[in-house]
Formats: sequence, C-alpha cells, structure tokens
Amino acid sequence: MKLNIKVNQAETLQLLVGVEDKNLAVFKSHFGFDVSIHKDEIVVDAPDSYKKLLDQIFKTLVNLAEHKILLSERDVLYIIKMAQNDSLDNILDLYKSQKKILVSDTGKSIVAKTFNQKAYSEALLKYPLVFGVGPAGTGKTYLAVAHAVSALKQGKVKKLILTRPAVEAGESLGFLPGDLKEKVDPYLIPLYDALYDFLGVATTTSLLERGVIEVAPLAYMRGRTLENAFVILDEAQNTTRTQMKMFLTRLGFSSFMVVTGDPSQVDLGYKKESGLKEVLGILNDLEDTKIIYFEKVDVIRHPLVQKILERYDANDN
Repeated sequence: MKLNIKVNQAETLQLLVGVEDKNLAVFKSHFGFDVSIHKDEIVVDAPDSYKKLLDQIFKTLVNLAEHKILLSERDVLYIIKMAQNDSLDNILDLYKSQKKILVSDTGKSIVAKTFNQKAYSEALLKYPLVFGVGPAGTGKTYLAVAHAVSALKQGKVKKLILTRPAVEAGESLGFLPGDLKEKVDPYLIPLYDALYDFLGVATTTSLLERGVIEVAPLAYMRGRTLENAFVILDEAQNTTRTQMKMFLTRLGFSSFMVVTGDPSQVDLGYKKESGLKEVLGILNDLEDTKIIYFEKVDVIRHPLVQKILERYDANDN
C-alpha cells in the first residue's frame, strides 16, 4: 500500500528514517508491519484499514522533518500513539517550542518530549511544590533531577536532596549485608544514575562528598528544615500518610520540592494506605502547588513497556 505523502528532499528523508532506518523499525515493533521508502514514495505492508491513520502519522513526521527537527525512535512512537488517540493537533508547536533544560555530561540536550512533560517542566520552573504522578517510564524523576541540577548550576539553590522511601520488596533490610548506608543504597541507584548522566561520575562524587548533593532514604529527612534546596521525593507511592506529611512540612524558604510516584505500584504492606494517594486529594487545589498527571502515552521506554502496562491494566480490569 502506497501512502499519499511524498518525501521530496534527501535531508528530509534522512531525518525521517533515522540512523539505519531505526525510525521505520518502530512501525514493525508497534504494529507488526514493515514500512519502506522507494524514491519519494512511502510503502507500507499493512491492511487498507490502516491507510487513513498512517497518512496522518507520516504527514506529521514529514512535516517535522521538513522543519529540520531531529526525530528519534521515541518521537516516532509518541506521534504514533498521539495519532491513535486523535491528538496530533499542535504537535509541531510542541517540538518547535522545546526549551533546553540542561546539557548532560555527554553533551545530550535534555528537553521535554511530550505535552505532559512540557507541562511538568513548566511547573517545575514556576511552583515551589510539584507532584509528577503516573506510570513508570514517563520521565517524572529524570526531568525533576535535570531541573534540580540546572537550578544548582544557575545558583538558584545551594543544595540538592534526593530521597526515596526504603521499602522492602520481598526482602527485609535486616537480612541485607553491610551498614545502614550499604543497606539502603540499592534503593537509591536510579537517583545516582540520573546524577551520573547529567554531571558525570567524578563531579557527582565530588558534590556528594562536599554535601552539596545528598542522596538519602526518607527517614533521614525527619526533624530538618530544607532551605535553599531542590528536594525530590521519588517513589512516593511507598510513603505512609505520616511520612508524606513529615516530608512536605520540611519545605523551607527559597526551596523547591518535587514528589514523584505511581499510585498503581504501591509496595507497602497489607492494609497500609499510600501517602501519595491521600495527599493528591488533600492538596488538589492548593495555591502554589501543581499536580501533573502522566499517561501511558508519555512512556519513553522500549515499546514493549507500553504493551506490558496495557496487559496489566486489562488483567486488573
């Protein structure tokens, strides 16, 4: 089946297909059929019933490529899913208005890639308390750490504090080897990984040793007032009501606080209520607080993650 969209320029074609045609391979992993380009024609091994949808998708992709926007597999997948939701309006504006949050240690520019990520990124610049809520792989923690590092580099804050509740998943901390730090560090690895990505291992280690960056379990926050700091609470669905209240009341002057979590992945024990689930209702309309809800369409991991989430949702229902 040939689509109605034409690819007229070599540069547009190169941006469209990606390195080694990886952008076209997304269609195989998502839909199960092949896409190829012969001269200026897009040919798809798909039933005729897909023609309208594919015309919309490739019209958007070619338009972005013609505007010299570098397309990744992640971008192609997002545009496919937005087309399936009939939500392609303003997609060009999203990509043209992307603002660089930070340049990573490897030279990668960190930007918001979806509409919800953009709203989240804007909220992190505006509000002292932001909640990022939604499925795994939507960039909630990654973007929060990017903004935290950017704020530190710009001198907006003097310290970064990243924390998570140390909740056992089948094993008790008491049975793990080492002292307390060695017991809880495995829970904090995703936060270290983000820091290493943005700052490099050497700089991160230096800032940790100097106390400019602190990565610690949630229990270490009790009794403190956090001023001139960017504070991130990750995996907040595993906080209790008491822990959440304790954390939020640590907020000091000239500080930013971000709470991220997925209410569908609570690992607390039997009959323990998630502090995140409760606080979203309590603070829903509080001034100077913003809650951003992410959706499965925002998932930025391998396409298989999206399918796994859909299967679990279907099973739960």
